[in-house]
Amino acid sequence: MNDSGTVQDASVAGEQVDSRALYRKIGLRLIPYIFILYILAYLDRVNVGFAALEMKRDLKLSDTVYGTGAGIFFLGSSLFDLPSNLLLGKVGPRLWIARIMITWGMIATGMAWAAGPHSFFALRFFLGVSEAGFFPGMILYLTYWFPSKERARAVATFMTATAIAGVVGAPLSSALLKLEGFVGLHGWQWLFISEGVPTILMGISVLFVLRDHPDDAPWLSDPEKKWLDEELQRDREAGGADNNHHVLDAFKMPMVWVLAGIFFLEQVGVYTVNLWMPLLLNTFVHAGAGPGAASLIARYATVPYVAAAIFMVAVGWNSDRTGERRWHIAGCMLLAAAGFGWASHASSLPTALCAMTLAAMGFWSIMGPFWALPTQVLGGQGAAGGVAIITMVGGIGGFTGPFMTGKLKDLTHSFQAGLLAIAGLAILGALLCAALRKPASEAK
Repeated sequence: MNDSGTVQDASVAGEQVDSRALYRKIGLRLIPYIFILYILAYLDRVNVGFAALEMKRDLKLSDTVYGTGAGIFFLGSSLFDLPSNLLLGKVGPRLWIARIMITWGMIATGMAWAAGPHSFFALRFFLGVSEAGFFPGMILYLTYWFPSKERARAVATFMTATAIAGVVGAPLSSALLKLEGFVGLHGWQWLFISEGVPTILMGISVLFVLRDHPDDAPWLSDPEKKWLDEELQRDREAGGADNNHHVLDAFKMPMVWVLAGIFFLEQVGVYTVNLWMPLLLNTFVHAGAGPGAASLIARYATVPYVAAAIFMVAVGWNSDRTGERRWHIAGCMLLAAAGFGWASHASSLPTALCAMTLAAMGFWSIMGPFWALPTQVLGGQGAAGGVAIITMVGGIGGFTGPFMTGKLKDLTHSFQAGLLAIAGLAILGALLCAALRKPASEAK
């Protein structure tokens, strides 16, 4: 690479490759499409948070039952993340991502027919099983196209989908909940049907749109493919990924388990925001708001997600610019802790909304620098296994946060204890960052 980092020799008969232009081309081709896929994935896993405003009443679900059902998705996902991600490496991203999306879309649509606690638990669990491997598969897929120095920005941009899903999902859910009684269905049933069917259709489109590897992409020239192959190979060698390409390498690497612990704590907070924020904000709405309360909360709930999307891209960009990962992660965890601590003492809707906005900004913005670390030091099936291990442990956090919040809410009749507990866990996550060692390529 030359000093400017803009023009690279492709080693092909006098032709050159502009690396900046190449990464822009790849980003424009891949990121918007997988961004849409992830929005659908995220909507289908968290739309129950908006459905709960009416669903809890209709199905007579307690806070503990709702929190357990909302979180049990992550137990199903955790159990199957590793085998699913290993199969993606064998079968190829195109076929496996299509399979995942079609099956989870069918079960997400079926959520409309939950009739009580048992069917609610079962559908949420199998939604997690069917969706297992999608997120770690997408992280692995990006390593096929972007070297580590470009990865935090790519991951952060892709993962703004998790925040944009909140921006899109809140008003969309509000509109769908207004279909109460249409052809004999509740509004929350229309919410699940209307957000599940598009997932099935997009899953079918994956078979025609997604390409497994750069060598399969007709929109890349031969010099671009060759240069990118060589660049990715150099990156794997520099980070040590070539020496850690077996599944067992991931299990033996201490860094993977430290990252898994951090991700567990982060997911506790993320899914408490996703699955409980509408109900938390609803406690500050005047009792006389009636049926309009759900619409009001849905509008307010977009604010944290908009702020998180902006901050997430900024943190990912700065992490790539400086090459620093660990303290970006720690700083974001401390910001999230401050948000949850503030929320625990909120006495009005504006205060609670500002506090949850800080929490969302902190938890969401971790993603870019965080996912650049394991994929820098692991390659091949090792990367597939490492990412899956981290998401499996994180999935337990996704269950723990909603369940713990619901249980403490039933016991104390207040959100305060749950919010303070999650603030403490976020501080622990920031402290764990000190145990992360620099990858070899960063330490040089």
